[in-house]
Amino acid sequence: MHVFTSITANYLPKAAALAHSVKRVHPEAVFHVVLSDVMPDCPPIVTAPFDSIIPIGELPIPNLPSWIFKHRIVELCTAVKGTAFQHIANRFGAKRIYYFDPDIIVAGRLDDLETALDRNTILLTPHQSVPDVDMRAILDNEVCCLKHGVYNLGFLAVRMEGQGLAFIDWWAERLRTLCYDEVPNGLFTDQRWVDLAPAFFDDIGIMRGPEFNVSTWNLTHRKATGKVPYDILVNGRPLVFYHFSGFDSGAQKTMLEVYGSHSPVLFELRDWYIARCEDLGQSTLSKIPCVHGAFSNGALVTTDHRLLYRRRGDLMAAFPDPYDASNPAQSYFHWYAKHGRDEDRPTLRKLIRRHAPEPALRMARSARSAWRRIASQP
Repeated sequence: MHVFTSITANYLPKAAALAHSVKRVHPEAVFHVVLSDVMPDCPPIVTAPFDSIIPIGELPIPNLPSWIFKHRIVELCTAVKGTAFQHIANRFGAKRIYYFDPDIIVAGRLDDLETALDRNTILLTPHQSVPDVDMRAILDNEVCCLKHGVYNLGFLAVRMEGQGLAFIDWWAERLRTLCYDEVPNGLFTDQRWVDLAPAFFDDIGIMRGPEFNVSTWNLTHRKATGKVPYDILVNGRPLVFYHFSGFDSGAQKTMLEVYGSHSPVLFELRDWYIARCEDLGQSTLSKIPCVHGAFSNGALVTTDHRLLYRRRGDLMAAFPDPYDASNPAQSYFHWYAKHGRDEDRPTLRKLIRRHAPEPALRMARSARSAWRRIASQP
């Protein structure tokens, strides 16, 4: 059993909490951290449950600086997931691979998932498995699923053969080219793509049990009882894994207060999770800025920098390493300071809302002709 998560350095405490929880119930599991960042110094307790740390530079992604630059941080950590499945299978000979978001705690053994992987090569968990009836819950949960995806890709398990392998190859390619948070374009990072998966692949097991991927979006039909942290029951079944989605933004607490009043143990679980992450360095490690959030001269990369760059193939060709600001004559940072600010931002945002990104092949141009075109601008 190989398990992995995908993070930047500020999520190391959460990844460690997840890894420790996996090792508690499956000490034989091999746990990998895919790190789209630079590894900082951290206490041994943080790295103890990690069997490998895979830096993004080890993943077979062409034109890596340019590719990274096109993605905001959450987009980046999701865009690598499909390629990470492929890499872990190839490098470690992994036959069964589980992905968990770093803000998940595994409370019980994964035996039922292992059994399900004997039957199917792909396992998914839907955000909801029972229809809501209250209008607020319909808007908060069902309409939200229509925008962001039917299945929560905070969890994915794949047996790397047959349709499982074909699914990963398809999904990984989509994530390398079109893993963006652009809901008006029908894109939400890695999730909306998997809405198509049941149409393309029939070897999918949908895990609807109330004990899997418990989170605020499905609490209208799931009641938790028992004791924190590992003796919780959900609708009378032992909890397998709980997802603290929206924790850092405050949304998890807000929605728990709306939908979790019938389950006081979940508020205790939240308090336990805060303390657990603190024990693993949350107060210090969580403040580490991602290395991909700044140009080489220290200036911050803004969303506008990224959006304009990823919409223009000429810029990608002319500035293959857009982070490099060392040469003003060949620097995207300096080009943007001169020309990018003249872009009509409302118009650019409208363009992004209305038009999906051009496929990478369509955007390909020679660096020389692109540079001539850019350099000739007044």
